[in-house]
Amino acid sequence: MNPGNKIKELRKKFRLTQIELSERAGVGLRFIRELEQGKETVQLDKVNQVLRFFGYHIEITKDEKEL
Repeated sequence: MNPGNKIKELRKKFRLTQIELSERAGVGLRFIRELEQGKETVQLDKVNQVLRFFGYHIEITKDEKEL
């Protein structure tokens, strides 16, 4: 699941509008809309800012495969 889908799922679970989430998470409404629509060039720091609102975060982990 991509971050935008997870955020949309959480937003709906907590019955928040995109406007409410943007205000409470401290990001712009346009960012929330683009994130939920799957825009690939969103800023990771802002994604984490929104995820932190729900108690989540993104981190980098090493795959089991060697390069």
